Amino acid sequence: MKVYNTLTRQKEELVPITPGEIKMYACGPTVYNFIHIGNARPICVFDVLRRYLEYRGYKVTFVQNFTDIDDKLIKKANEEGVTVAEVAARYIKEYQIDAEGLGVRPATVHPKATENVDEIIRIVKELEDKGYAYAVNGDVYFRTRKDEGYGKLSHQPLEDLESGARIDVSDQKEDPLDFVLWKAAKPGEPAWQSPWGMGRPGWHIECTAMIQKYLGETIDIHCGGQDLIFPHHENEIAQAECCTGHDYVHYWMHNGYINVDNRKMSKSLGNFFTTREVAEKFGYEPIKFMMLQAHYRSPINYSLEVIEQCKAALARLHTCRDNLDFALKSAADAPAEGDGALTAALEGRREQFIAAMDDDLNTADGIAALFDLARDINTALASPRGKGYLTAAAALFDELTGVLGLLYNRGGQSIDAEIEALIEQRQAARAAKNWAEADRIRDELKARGVVLEDTPQGIKWSIQK
Repeated sequence: MKVYNTLTRQKEELVPITPGEIKMYACGPTVYNFIHIGNARPICVFDVLRRYLEYRGYKVTFVQNFTDIDDKLIKKANEEGVTVAEVAARYIKEYQIDAEGLGVRPATVHPKATENVDEIIRIVKELEDKGYAYAVNGDVYFRTRKDEGYGKLSHQPLEDLESGARIDVSDQKEDPLDFVLWKAAKPGEPAWQSPWGMGRPGWHIECTAMIQKYLGETIDIHCGGQDLIFPHHENEIAQAECCTGHDYVHYWMHNGYINVDNRKMSKSLGNFFTTREVAEKFGYEPIKFMMLQAHYRSPINYSLEVIEQCKAALARLHTCRDNLDFALKSAADAPAEGDGALTAALEGRREQFIAAMDDDLNTADGIAALFDLARDINTALASPRGKGYLTAAAALFDELTGVLGLLYNRGGQSIDAEIEALIEQRQAARAAKNWAEADRIRDELKARGVVLEDTPQGIKWSIQK
């Protein structure tokens, strides 16, 4: 498998540190509100990366954190008159609802920043002892210019990096580019005892500490949104490598932005949507599909038209899989004519899918392979098929959708005895060639949300939503 490494700006063969194992970290949400659709993209994409690596036989240890101490959490807690811990607990729970709705598996470990303050203090103290950090009035800053490699991830020379863009500006810094590792306590804020007095961690040091604790000093893959490259991930590299003297991460993977109606998503423009808001209108699965139908490094445009298209595309996949189940109910054990060639052709679709995903997690082409498989199956189902082909086709369909984390809401439709009786009456009318009565019953069922389809395998019903 090849992945695009932001550090080298090229696709590279994925070679794990330990053969057969992958240590992987993704920056998780800051839990002060519901996740928005921009937050949902890395959550969905890197869940699929993990699934695909496991599919290819790797043992994956996947860590995704919760940032549960931050200026935004403190502001939210003060506005509501509750503790920061209460805000964090509430929105961790809301995140878990959204993640489950999106069909995203829990990480191996979901550490919280507040659970790792001792590890954070240890690293900050080590950086101070080595001369990479300095304390001023209870704050501790990292000496950016002392790190000769600073800027290697964002590919910007130090002199071009501007102070101010997501960097705390402070008169007490030795240099405007220095960033905070530890913040002195302010009245009413959560704080922990440290060598520099009561205080709390800076943002960047939290991820470095959790990676070192749960994955080690050097990991295989670090994931996140493109907006995190600078300063967050740049600063992670600086503090981690200056602390340990080792490479921090071998492969950096970053997903692209999401625009709304071709404009950058922002609250000021009134085009800011939480994942929950979109899911209440369209369901979660179309959101997941939208995240995967484009390459993860490409920008995505969210619009009502796009999400409706995703919903319709998913419906075609669900229908294909339901048709397989229906055909299996009445399939003969003996193979039908052409089943052998059809079964052999399935392997080609698997290889097509793997080739796409091996090329820098190209989920767009992976989904294209899935639709090619669905087209093959739909064509095959124009005639009765034997159980052997149908079982193999269903297994491959489930295999590929499982890797993508799609079609996880299958099944569950049922009809009551009255509807079943009407379907039987229509079948009797058709057998008696009473076409007018058969059409009347069909129209009545349709009015009640039950759509009938006459197939080579028999009558098939579905419930219209």
